[in-house]
Amino acid sequence: MESHHLRIGLVQMACERGPAANLEKASMRIGQAADAGAHIVCLQELYRSWYPCQSEDNNQFDLAETIPGPTSEVLGKIAAERKITIIAPIFERRAAGVYHNSALVLDSSGGVAGHYRKMHIPDDPGYYEKFYFAPGDRGFISHPAGAADIGVLICWDQWFPEAARLTAISGAQVLFYPTAIGWTGEMPANTRTRMYQAWEMIQRSHAIANGVFVAAVNRVGIEGGIEFWGGSFVCDPFGEVIARASHAKEENVVVDCDLAQIEHTRRDWPFLRDRRIDAYADLSRRFRG
Repeated sequence: MESHHLRIGLVQMACERGPAANLEKASMRIGQAADAGAHIVCLQELYRSWYPCQSEDNNQFDLAETIPGPTSEVLGKIAAERKITIIAPIFERRAAGVYHNSALVLDSSGGVAGHYRKMHIPDDPGYYEKFYFAPGDRGFISHPAGAADIGVLICWDQWFPEAARLTAISGAQVLFYPTAIGWTGEMPANTRTRMYQAWEMIQRSHAIANGVFVAAVNRVGIEGGIEFWGGSFVCDPFGEVIARASHAKEENVVVDCDLAQIEHTRRDWPFLRDRRIDAYADLSRRFRG
């Protein structure tokens, strides 16, 4: 079987408060990833500002943008100029008072080839997303991205095997997870290690269970009460990490993925073949009993 290499780039960066500065920095780093040969470049969740959901503050809604808007216009031009695909998360203003945590897939023509709205919305101390975002309503879908079909899921989605499965069976060969996750100052070192390992492990398990590549991109830096832990990584369909970023530095991760591994891995581990789709009706229930 022939190799089919896809080079992907992840932009792990620290964010400033101002949207314009972050858009400029992201544009520069996308260009660097393109110079390194990346065909698809993914930014982190809500990249245009400090993570806005650490408190419930109506003023933060002013960060939202429409489609089309600054992200689709500026990054769409870069995608067209560089002939690449860009995954660009946004704080989406859908209508007055209706907002989503979303991601755009901008193709090599500069147009919007895909649009995903985060389906699972957390509500935890420091992550008050239910105050800001309506849950997604566009489903778990794959998007054409030149040499590959890709799926985009966002942060809290990464803990749900159902989301990964449905996106994979829609045809996605690579699952991208733009993310904003970190530690709080009082967390001891062993807790930090366990949290990061769990975060990485659950996503590697999605790669194994579905026979796909997984790429997770997180931010770095301290914003208010959260120290974002970086650690962006790519793993193959066997769940092995083939590239990983540091916990503290801004950096691009650019890595080759041989899509032929999907076929090889699924032949050896035919989980999709052996699924008992006739027996899973209870998955539509909150809890059995």
